[in-house]
Amino acid sequence: MKRKCDRCARPATHHSVEIVQGQKIEKHFCEQHASEEGMAIKSIHTPINELLTNFVKMHSEVETGRPTQDLICESCGMTFSQFRKDTLLGCPGCYKTFEAPLSTILERAHEGGTCHIGKVPRRAGAGEQRQAQLIRMRKRLNEAVVGEDYELAARLRDDINRFESQSG
Repeated sequence: MKRKCDRCARPATHHSVEIVQGQKIEKHFCEQHASEEGMAIKSIHTPINELLTNFVKMHSEVETGRPTQDLICESCGMTFSQFRKDTLLGCPGCYKTFEAPLSTILERAHEGGTCHIGKVPRRAGAGEQRQAQLIRMRKRLNEAVVGEDYELAARLRDDINRFESQSG
C-alpha cells in the first residue's frame, strides 16, 4: 500500500519510525516535506549556492521582531528582499545587518546547529546514516535539557556516548 505524505496529498517517498518514550512514531513525507524535516539526504552534490537559494526561497518569512523587507544594509544599500531574490549578499556589512534572519535560516538548515559539522564521504554509506542518527540524538538531548527533563537528558547523554564509542 502506497502511503501519502503526512502534510500533503503527494506520495510519500521518505519514511521514518522512531520510538520516543516507549511510543512508536511513524513519519511519512514527500520529497519537499522530507527535506524541510531534514530527512532527505541527496546523494548528488548540489552546489552550496543552489542549496542556499532554494532554502532561502522556501523560508522567506522569518520572524525577526520586525519585517525583514525593512532591513537595509547601511554599507551597500542592499535590502533583505534583494538577498532573498538573488541569494547573494552585497558586502561584509550585510552579515551584520541581516544577522537575525540569516541565523534563523542557517539554524533551520542545520537542524538547530550553528556550526558546520562536516560531510561523510559517499563511500562510507552507513557512516552517513550514523551521522544523521547522531544529529537526531543530540537534537533530542538539547530538547530534553531545554524542557528540563534531566532524567531523559542523562539517558540520552549515555546513549550518545555508547553510540559514539561503537563507531570506533
